[in-house]
Amino acid sequence: MMFQLDQRLQDDCIFIGNFELSQLLLMNDSTYPWFILVPQRVQIEEIYQLSETDQQQLWRESTTLARWMAQEFRFDKLNIGALGNVVRQLHLHHVGRCTTDPTWPAPVWGQHPPKPYAATEIKTIMCQADAGLLFS
Repeated sequence: MMFQLDQRLQDDCIFIGNFELSQLLLMNDSTYPWFILVPQRVQIEEIYQLSETDQQQLWRESTTLARWMAQEFRFDKLNIGALGNVVRQLHLHHVGRCTTDPTWPAPVWGQHPPKPYAATEIKTIMCQADAGLLFS
């Protein structure tokens, strides 16, 4: 069995690149800087189901992503979470929050319709990721 990204993540996100373990996705909602790491492992729903090596790699990738986000985007707080009530496939959200954002301090889920990125905005973010050596 091969890794396959959950259809909902495919529908809601933009593929940015691959880390050693995880795919990096951009949630297609320009209201927030919102990225998702998805470990490319089959039938994994929880972090504890990953091997110890993969758990450590996921945290390294999360830290790399968080540092890059802090350099590239303006936010007051970075929320990181592995939910899974809707999408069971293990995925780790990284959402930059501002005290002035439209849903502060409430969660971002289901609060408003997503505001999709323009093609130029997506290209800029991809260039930032490349320039930031995110996948080196």
